[in-house]
Amino acid sequence: MSASEASSKLPADQLQYTLSGGQAYPNPYMMQRIGTTGPGLIQDVNLIEHFAHFVRERVPERTIHSKGGGAHGYFEVTTDNGSLYTMADMFTGIGKKTPVTMRLSTIAGLSGQSDSVRDLRGVAMKFRTTQGILDWAFLNHPVFWLRDPIKFPHFIHSQKRDVSSHLTNYNNFWDYLSLNNETIHQVMRTFSDLGTPYGFRHMDGYSGNTFRLVKSDSSWFYAKFSVIADQGIQNNTLAEATTMSGVNADFGVQDLYDNIAAGNYPSWTVYFQVMDPQTAMNFTYNVFDLTKEWYPEDVPRLEVGRIVLNQNPTNYHQEVEQIGFDPSQMPPGLEPSEDPALQARMFAYGGNVGLMFVSDAQRARIGINHKQLPINCPLNPVANFLRDGAMSINNQGSRPDYMSSIQPMNLEVRPYNDDNHTIWVGGAVKYLSQPSEVDYVQPRIFWNSLSDMDQDHLITNVVSHLGQVTDMTVKYRQLWHFNHVNTTLGQTLAEGMNMTVPWQW
Repeated sequence: MSASEASSKLPADQLQYTLSGGQAYPNPYMMQRIGTTGPGLIQDVNLIEHFAHFVRERVPERTIHSKGGGAHGYFEVTTDNGSLYTMADMFTGIGKKTPVTMRLSTIAGLSGQSDSVRDLRGVAMKFRTTQGILDWAFLNHPVFWLRDPIKFPHFIHSQKRDVSSHLTNYNNFWDYLSLNNETIHQVMRTFSDLGTPYGFRHMDGYSGNTFRLVKSDSSWFYAKFSVIADQGIQNNTLAEATTMSGVNADFGVQDLYDNIAAGNYPSWTVYFQVMDPQTAMNFTYNVFDLTKEWYPEDVPRLEVGRIVLNQNPTNYHQEVEQIGFDPSQMPPGLEPSEDPALQARMFAYGGNVGLMFVSDAQRARIGINHKQLPINCPLNPVANFLRDGAMSINNQGSRPDYMSSIQPMNLEVRPYNDDNHTIWVGGAVKYLSQPSEVDYVQPRIFWNSLSDMDQDHLITNVVSHLGQVTDMTVKYRQLWHFNHVNTTLGQTLAEGMNMTVPWQW
């Protein structure tokens, strides 16, 4: 550890003020100038350093998941279930603990927005396993707005501020949703009270995407992962969320921080849902469809462990703002599936979580060597041929920067044979999924699962938002989707907006 790193842990009264080069300086407020009334001097290193650094303090905020809080803790194996399906070491041995950092966030808005807005939430975890980093970038819903990854930038643009007015454009917001039938399940979940969680502690997290778990004998299973809040689910109503946004826009961040500081450590139980390839082929839905949920009664949840957050960050920028999540980071025993949205995420992940972001976003936001930052680097040694670039902290010394026979590097034996895991036959095609009646099945199940009060809240929430749309074509088109899910829902929404339900669209 360098002297600079060591000093970061010392209290201020044990340190002497210095310039960035370590030179002692008498007073940070001093300015060099000609006399006491003359102009300042460009040789004033203290002044120039202060302002040059000040205007560069912020890294670009995440395109999505800009606002969030984070904390550190551990994952502990609580059952043998994990080791039955994967050779990944972190799931083997009851009682084994793995350090983890979790970041929880809103998604669509800017870094200054309220934590209580109606939106999905990100639940991202960085596990520092003995076999390298595992990044899980989850959401607090088991489904998402889309299954065709190319739609993601269009979706996000429609939800963000208008390019002309820089205000929320309700026409744009609902135009995209009404044009893409597969969004209706997530629309209904978001406009229920699930869309306004009570802070960050009282919500679950879901992988959404389908992964593969691999055993040492090369056998494998499709899998979805979830983390279920031991604190239970707690949501705000529209009125409560609106009030909270005005009273304390940072409630989610503060509630998480204050509870950990008070020793009330939040925790989540970790589950696998697994499915063998043959079952997947005959499953009710396409197992790679991100708009469809695997219901626990169809694919049981298997407990594998528990995450506990017991340590607040000591430096938010260093430990939360600079953390980057990359779903392609998986130790042996976890693999990606053919899930098209997952395949896209593994390149272009935009921030924290949200179903479309990743390593390239972190390269753009934090830098090409972002994985060398202490918050992002693994516990085990890194040895490869990725060298140089801006802000290289560990440039790997004098080892050759190519595959050398003079100083050969040891190579890991393939942990399992995956040659026959996934075999495709066909040519390259330009593919876009097509909407179908299947897209309305789970939304109907969701609607029928709501209590009368929750149904009333969903209706109120939609009327207050969709009611602000001025483009009647968009308004009627979205109303048709709601009515197609449930006629009572459609009729009640129509009455609330002084409309009639269109008989077809």
